[in-house]
Amino acid sequence: MSQIAVDDSLDAPVAEAPSPMAVALVQLALACGGFGIGTGEFAIMGLLPNVAGTFSVTTPQAGYVISAYALGVVIGAPVIAVLAAKMARRSLLLLLMGIFAIGNILSAMAPTFESFTLLRFITGLPHGAYFGVAAIVAASMVPVHKRARAVGRVMLGLTIATLLGTPLATFFGQSLDWRIAFTTVGVIGLVTVALIWTYVPRDQVEEGASFMRELGAFKRPQVLLTLAIAAVGYGGMFAMFSYIADTTMKVAMLPASMVAVMMVLFGVGMNVGNVLGSWLADKSLMGTIGGSLIFNIVVLSCFSLTAANPVMLAACVFLTGCGFAAGPALQTRLMDVAADAQTLAAASNHSAFNIANALGAWLGGLVIAWGYGYASTGYVGAFLSFLGIFVFAASLRLDRRSRSA
Repeated sequence: MSQIAVDDSLDAPVAEAPSPMAVALVQLALACGGFGIGTGEFAIMGLLPNVAGTFSVTTPQAGYVISAYALGVVIGAPVIAVLAAKMARRSLLLLLMGIFAIGNILSAMAPTFESFTLLRFITGLPHGAYFGVAAIVAASMVPVHKRARAVGRVMLGLTIATLLGTPLATFFGQSLDWRIAFTTVGVIGLVTVALIWTYVPRDQVEEGASFMRELGAFKRPQVLLTLAIAAVGYGGMFAMFSYIADTTMKVAMLPASMVAVMMVLFGVGMNVGNVLGSWLADKSLMGTIGGSLIFNIVVLSCFSLTAANPVMLAACVFLTGCGFAAGPALQTRLMDVAADAQTLAAASNHSAFNIANALGAWLGGLVIAWGYGYASTGYVGAFLSFLGIFVFAASLRLDRRSRSA
């Protein structure tokens, strides 16, 4: 493998500019890991009844494994980023994807429900740190004005997983055996390890890297505000999408077969949003974040008003998926404001999105339990996006204050 000199600093020029092909191969390797992670994270949602049958538990009890994985993401991202502060990023990526691959393969072999739940928690630990480090590596290999698009290409693996990987894993897992789905995801992880080993250039640990320097990210107000935008402002799409099956069948009165169509539309929207949002973020980073919050308010409100109409429901589901446009922008924003603690900040972005997932699903469930109906989840989402705008405005004010100081 040819060695490419890569400067870990996003602002400093690289010693030797990598070729376009070298950059593309690195992005492909990193996106492959994202595809595996996305497939493994979401496929379980369609396989819960199968898992429940294997371990003789109820489907709601089987749902604990989803919570266990999400908890692993939330805890693992900051903890790993701090503990691995003195590791080279290529070595860290190899370690993280190795843990992910082994965790999925062992999940497929779990003899008891308790061991399966524990393994899902362990498998979730590398999730956020992998995406954070992968984003930094991808951004470091391109000019500053192309960083968000580089991050978006890495995250494209995750969004394609929602469109292709998850439905295929769910289909074969239901038709054959759910354990096959996790074995396949583990194999994708091993393929990613090989691709990273082959194509991601070796790097050196940054001078002065330490646990305390990474922890310093949480002392920066702009880092905390950006994470809050992700955790609060983007809980809206999860408030709506968590209950899309019941909304499709009980509000729009569509057959159960249309639930899969809605999920595909959401996945298409995520891919469109990721590509378009990456391009927009390179033009205006903060404009993309703020604009997507306003966009989400309009779309989610429209969802609640028109959910009974099948055509409008489909349109709103697709457009809600497009709200993922802010993903690359938020990731890039964190790299900008974290200074010399980029690994922790970038990794924590995925912890924030998992908090958004949990918050949105919980609040959506509350309004349904209070009798407001499944369509009301759109209003919950719009409210969360509205709160996100207040956090976004606070971040803008702090930016202006910093520039005028």
